[in-house]
Amino acid sequence: MTTSPTTGKERAQLRAEANRLTATVHVGHQGADDSAVRSLDDVLRTQELVKVSLSKNAETNPKELARQLAVSTRSEVVQVIGRTATFYRHNPKLKRKDGVRPRV
Repeated sequence: MTTSPTTGKERAQLRAEANRLTATVHVGHQGADDSAVRSLDDVLRTQELVKVSLSKNAETNPKELARQLAVSTRSEVVQVIGRTATFYRHNPKLKRKDGVRPRV
């Protein structure tokens, strides 16, 4: 896969992989504050695909909040379903076999 999921097929593969993930980052009512951005950035360093749970009490709608987090972490929003968003950021430093993406 290239540095970003630009084709529909690549996005579909990422969405399929995200089905088995649980949310590893939780964003509170403060929204895309420094703490949330740091947490997501840390997880994206070790995993290219991350699922994030967005608070029901956040002042921003989920799609806008996901967009803000993606811009702040230089990642891409793969999908937003309800209050759960999935992010992808390619990491060339992760070890992988030829043509195989690292485990997420």
